[in-house]
Amino acid sequence: MHKRRLFLALGATLAIGTPLAKAQEFPVRPIKLIVPYAAGGPTDTFARALSDAWGKKLGTSMIVENRTGAGTLVGTEVAAKSAPDGYTILLTTVAHAVNPSIQAKLPYRTVEDFAPVGLAAKAPLVIVVNKNLPVKDLPAFLQYIKDNPGKVNYGSAGVGSAPHLGAELLNYMTDSKAVHVPYRGSAPSMQDVIAGHLAFMIDSAPTGLAQVKAGSVRLLGTTMEQRLAQTPDTPAVSEFVPQYEAYTWNAAFVPASTPAPIIAKLNSTLKAALADNHLQQQAYDMGLLLEKNPTPQGLSAFLQSELDKWSKVAKAAHMTAN
Repeated sequence: MHKRRLFLALGATLAIGTPLAKAQEFPVRPIKLIVPYAAGGPTDTFARALSDAWGKKLGTSMIVENRTGAGTLVGTEVAAKSAPDGYTILLTTVAHAVNPSIQAKLPYRTVEDFAPVGLAAKAPLVIVVNKNLPVKDLPAFLQYIKDNPGKVNYGSAGVGSAPHLGAELLNYMTDSKAVHVPYRGSAPSMQDVIAGHLAFMIDSAPTGLAQVKAGSVRLLGTTMEQRLAQTPDTPAVSEFVPQYEAYTWNAAFVPASTPAPIIAKLNSTLKAALADNHLQQQAYDMGLLLEKNPTPQGLSAFLQSELDKWSKVAKAAHMTAN
């Protein structure tokens, strides 16, 4: 009996110690970074830069896997149902916080099925207008859309996209009624702004500023709380609409029940990767603002604030993806 009790006690000790032992060894094979967007887009471009820097800090390769479809639902579901062992990470965007408000049904639970690792970056947006629009600055533009309810149209990359959200937040906070015209992607929407079929667009900073530099559109404002380093002479919307701030973001989540020591290691190496000089230069060129101190707790609070914020906007705009 004594030997039997000793054997059972030893077995229990080993069983209890196994998760910690695995966490200490982690990682022992490549890690998959799921991106619920197509290759070549802004999220994918950042993911590939981040995966290179992050993988080096982890001491393994990090492979980007594009799982597209249903407005990010396909890739997000794959991540949610993956093994909670740290070898599958979801890199998602503001869509993660918006989908609960605009999708009829989700194949996962936005909060409960994921454990936060850290917020990686914020992606500013810019307001650009057709060059013939009879406004020359941001205050005049804000007054123009307010004075012409239902007559000023704008384009976006689709319902629930960051450009759509930014414009509807502007409508919501200024009591304006600019009209949404959704497109299949930002590029065709921008082309119609240039051609004069649309009055304006809120676009990602890199693509929007590229058209400004080409002389195709006029830049009126930016959407972060502070002015952008890339455009110091262009005002932020918040200078005229207090507390306005709209942007997309990139954040890392793992499946719920992933062991805490593994999450801690992923977070510490993410933080180290974001401090890498090469990645910082790449992010600047992409128009991104990297997080300086990402934490799981910080991402959890941030996600909740985004869920609350965009649910109000989606309700006011009668926004639905179905």
